Amino acid sequence: MKHKPYGPYEKYFKRPLDFWCASLAAVVLSPVMLVTAILVKIKLGSPVLFVQERPGKDGKLFKLYKFRTMTDARNKDGKILPDSVRLTPFGKKLRATSLDELPELINMIKGEMSVVGPRPLLVSYLPRYNEHQARRHEVRPGFTGLAQVHGRNAITWEEKFDWDVKYVDHITFWGDFKIILATIKTVLKHDGITSGTYVTMEQFMGTKETGGKDPNENK
Repeated sequence: MKHKPYGPYEKYFKRPLDFWCASLAAVVLSPVMLVTAILVKIKLGSPVLFVQERPGKDGKLFKLYKFRTMTDARNKDGKILPDSVRLTPFGKKLRATSLDELPELINMIKGEMSVVGPRPLLVSYLPRYNEHQARRHEVRPGFTGLAQVHGRNAITWEEKFDWDVKYVDHITFWGDFKIILATIKTVLKHDGITSGTYVTMEQFMGTKETGGKDPNENK
């Protein structure tokens, strides 16, 4: 089923605003990005950028850009070590401040991402979504979204996807504006960076239930 824009903002104005906001941010934050890139080079070596394919709108793959936060440490057999071992204190600080996400401005300028939308996750998750969860791909993925301001990595995958679908169905200018303000607050407070049992978030292995629900249903 083809996604129908919620209103004029989503249909006509959201993409142009994404482009101009991302372009302006790239210019204003270029000194911060340069310093971050130099520190990543010194602390973690090359490559400075982490590049990985992620599913975008309608599941179309694109290359996501982030600053590298982990080493390439391997065991004696050459197997890559767990994230908890490879994520350095410096890398944790980058993630806590969301500085590692700044190269995604490139993705926003290119039209592969939006400022606000469901976060782009792993390609391997695509066949694991149920019909409700897969609806998160009806719109462009975002730098931040409803799930990021309602728990980030401290909530379950199912809760994340419910928030994502809620966003897909109600995209408004004021909604995006409030999410951006809430994101700034979340980053400053360092809320929800880890799941409590993992350095970021456990892998999503699928949901047994066949449908989702509105996160506010029982509130």
